[in-house]
Amino acid sequence: MTIPHPLTDDAADLIAERFRLLSEPMRVKLLDELRDGEANVHELAGALDTTPQNVSKHLGVLARGGVVARRKEGNFVYYRVIDCGIWELCHLMCGGVERQLESLQAALLG
Repeated sequence: MTIPHPLTDDAADLIAERFRLLSEPMRVKLLDELRDGEANVHELAGALDTTPQNVSKHLGVLARGGVVARRKEGNFVYYRVIDCGIWELCHLMCGGVERQLESLQAALLG
């Protein structure tokens, strides 16, 4: 897909929304946990040392953004990542953060 240049208002809104999804550290941590496969709210809450309510709130945001999907099995709801493009975005961001940390470390030691 080719992104128009200059960006249309709609395209800019969609891109900004994608970044807003990742603007909350808990959502980034949830996505990291879901890298290994689907999990339910209680499993995620335990892994991240937070409340099920907090996890549910953030998973709801990610679901509305089209990044995760849910399936019900008995009394549990399991979440999984359905937009694998999010991994590419996270990978790019992690690389940028890593380079920034290396640069800061070199400046402090140099």
